[in-house]
Amino acid sequence: MRHPEYQYLDLMAHILEKGDRRVDRTGVGTLSSFGAMIRFDLSDGTAPILTTKRVYWKMAVKEMLWFLTGGTNIQPLLKEKVTIWTDWPLAAYRKATGEAISQADFERRVVEDDDFAARWGELGPVYGKQWRRWLGPDGREHDQIAGLIHGLKHTPASRRLLFHAWNVPDVPDMALPPCHMVYQYHVTTDGRLNSLMFQRSCDLLLGAPFNFTGAVALQLMLAQQAGLTPGEFVWMGGDVHLYLNHLDQAREQISRAPRPFPRLSLARKADSIDGYRIEDFVLEGYDPHPPIKADVAV
Repeated sequence: MRHPEYQYLDLMAHILEKGDRRVDRTGVGTLSSFGAMIRFDLSDGTAPILTTKRVYWKMAVKEMLWFLTGGTNIQPLLKEKVTIWTDWPLAAYRKATGEAISQADFERRVVEDDDFAARWGELGPVYGKQWRRWLGPDGREHDQIAGLIHGLKHTPASRRLLFHAWNVPDVPDMALPPCHMVYQYHVTTDGRLNSLMFQRSCDLLLGAPFNFTGAVALQLMLAQQAGLTPGEFVWMGGDVHLYLNHLDQAREQISRAPRPFPRLSLARKADSIDGYRIEDFVLEGYDPHPPIKADVAV
């Protein structure tokens, strides 16, 4: 059987060959394709942590755990050595103050100075806020994740097992509007949990590998909490693109042959979805090609 990672590599090759050259929000420019789907089978214990380059999977899982806290400040992430959200508040700080501070110095100040972090480490009402603390018009907060778990346990045949982050009034206040914006779940009659994640905008080289990993980590936690086993993970992309400064890296990646996917499992069952820690995730058999470096477009 053809390695499932080729779905990702084929999409990358398609964009390199036929992508629409576009001027984008960042000014970097992209090659873009609209509408894509990739399916991964998790039932054998493997996870789509890409092998044609090293994916720093712990960062992706730590990010997912941070989303689940409902937090919107980068300080907890930086304390865990996760720097993938720094670019946006750093750019805002430089623009507001005119200070040519380095990323390292900015991150150090956020970690060490709570007042500075409260002022400059905030991202606005991003993912975690919407997932766990969606504010209704009556002032009540809605925990979409808790509602989802209740549904998985009590109404598994429902077609409403989903959560999303595109809260229209809050979008202008977000450092970055949600890219992976809708997650939907499906429970089979034999107790497998399938998930589908729709991503309106996807940086295929840098973003997608992290998004696959985070979504699968969440699927494993949800399945365990609901007494189910993982089934399929289905990824769907809207505007799927390669930035113009990523094209050489993409060509390098598609020249590499995939290796066997690793196995990802949970070492214990947490008391609740809020009880998981990075130490609970066990990855076995990961033997990727070397990393491929590329700049994030902000």
